[in-house]
Amino acid sequence: MIARSRAIGGLAAVALVMGLAACGGSGGSASSDTEGQVLRYAPQLFPVSLDVQQYPAEEAVQTTVQQGLETLTVMKDGQAAPKLATSWESPDEKTWVFHLRDGVTFSDGSAFTAKDVKGSVERLKSLKGALDPLLASVTGIDATDDHTVTFHTSAPLGTLPSTLSLVFIGQGDKVTSDAYWQKPIGTGPFKFDLFSPDDKVVLSRNDKYWGTKAKVAKLEVLNMPEVSARITALNNDEVDVLASIPPDQVAEVSGVDGIKYGVGPSFNYYFIWFNQNNKPFDNVKVRQAMLHAIDIKSVVGDLFGDLGTVAQSPVTQAVFGSTQLEPYSYDPALAKQLLTEAGYPNGIDTTIQWPLAGGPNIKAMAQAFISSWEKVGIKVQPQEKERATWLKDFGALNWDMNLQTNTTGTGDADFTLNRLYTCAAKRMGYCNKDLDSILAKARGSLDQNERKTLYAQADKIIWDDAVGIFPVDLKNNYAVRDNVKGLEMPVNGRPDFSQVSVG
Repeated sequence: MIARSRAIGGLAAVALVMGLAACGGSGGSASSDTEGQVLRYAPQLFPVSLDVQQYPAEEAVQTTVQQGLETLTVMKDGQAAPKLATSWESPDEKTWVFHLRDGVTFSDGSAFTAKDVKGSVERLKSLKGALDPLLASVTGIDATDDHTVTFHTSAPLGTLPSTLSLVFIGQGDKVTSDAYWQKPIGTGPFKFDLFSPDDKVVLSRNDKYWGTKAKVAKLEVLNMPEVSARITALNNDEVDVLASIPPDQVAEVSGVDGIKYGVGPSFNYYFIWFNQNNKPFDNVKVRQAMLHAIDIKSVVGDLFGDLGTVAQSPVTQAVFGSTQLEPYSYDPALAKQLLTEAGYPNGIDTTIQWPLAGGPNIKAMAQAFISSWEKVGIKVQPQEKERATWLKDFGALNWDMNLQTNTTGTGDADFTLNRLYTCAAKRMGYCNKDLDSILAKARGSLDQNERKTLYAQADKIIWDDAVGIFPVDLKNNYAVRDNVKGLEMPVNGRPDFSQVSVG
C-alpha cells in the first residue's frame, strides 16, 4: 500500500483574512517599507516556557514558538501539506518515509538534516507529554540520509502526517539541553532574541529563512494578564493585535475607530472533567447527575452570546470526527434521583479547579454551575489557581473536577479522543476497552469515511458515560489596529505573523 502525500486530517481549516493578503514567492525578501517595523501581540495567555517539547499542547507556547521553529507538515484545508517535508509515502502499513526540503538552514547558518528530525521527535517522545499518545506506536526513527526520515510503527498509523504538524523541529544535538530552549534556534521566519518570563518574548526577522521573508523587522509577544489592560493598550496604539476578547468586553473593540474586529469558527471548547480515580466520580450516575443539574443552554447564552454555541460532541463541530448529540436535559429532579441511586441521597461535597485567566468568562461559568449544583445538594468549593500551580496539580491529578479550555490542534478528532480518553492516557481515571478498540481502528485507517463513522461511535460513548461536561464550543475573535495588514486567524487560533505588516 502506498499513500503518497496522503493527508489524514480534519475539516477544512477556515482562515479569516484581515487587511490585504500578503503574497510573494519563496525566498523573497522583505520590502524596504517594512524595515524597522515592530509588530506587538498581546495574547490571552503568555507562554510559560519556549520548550515546546515540554509543553507541546500549550496554546501560548505553540503560538510563540511556531514563529521561529517549523514542523514537517502543516494543515491546510483539512489536509497535511508540505513544510520542512516536501512529500511522504507509506510503503507498508507500519512504515512512513518523509523526504525533507533541500537548502534549509537554521537561523545560525547550520544545515537542517534528518538528524534534527530524529533528535527532536525522540526527545519529544522521551518526555511522554501531551502528544505522546499520538506517537506511542512509533517504535523507531531512522535518519536514512540527510534528506530522508523513516518512521517505524508497531501498528498502522494513518494519522502520522497530521500529527507531525504539531511536532516542532529544533537542532537535534541540542534539544535535550534546557539552555537551548531559553533562546531556541529554528528554521523559521523569525529568530528568538529574548525570552523574559512573565514579561515579553522578542523575535527578529530571520534573513536566512528558506521561504518568504518576514514582513516586519521585529515581533514582540507581550505579557498583559488583565484583559482590560490589553484592550486599553490596543486603543492607545501600544499593542497591534489581540485575540480572545471576552464576550462582555467586545463592545470596547468592536465598532471602535482605528480598530478592526473579527469573529470566526474555532477548534476551541470548554470541558469539565471528573477525577474518576476517586469517589464519588467513579460512579457514572453521579457524573450524569452533575450534568442534569445545570442549565447549560441558559449559561452559554448568558455568558457567551454569539461567541459560543452549546456543545453537541466532545470535540467542536469544526473538527473532523465530531457528531451531533443531544445535550443533557436540565432536570434537577432527575439529578437528585441519580444521586440517591448512586448512594448519595444527601448530596456530595467536592471541589472544582480552573486556571486564573484560563479562558473567556471561565470564573463566571464556574460560579453559575456551582450555584446550580448547590440546589440539588452538591456543594462545590471553587479553586482558582495561578496557571503554573494549576498545570502542576492538573498533571498530578490533584483535583476533583477540572475546568479548562482545550483545542483540537490538528482539526482531527484523533488529536483529542485518542490522546485524552484511552485507558493508556490515564488523564482522569476513565477506561473503556470498547472505546479503545474503536479509537485504535480509527487511527490506523486511511479511509476517511470509515474514520468519521468510528469517531461518531466514540463521541457517543464518551457522551453517554458522562466522562466530562462539554458545555460550549467557542468561536475565535480578535482585534487589530487598522494599520495591520495580512493577518490570518486560522481555525486553530494560532496565527502565523510572518506575512503581517504594520504601517
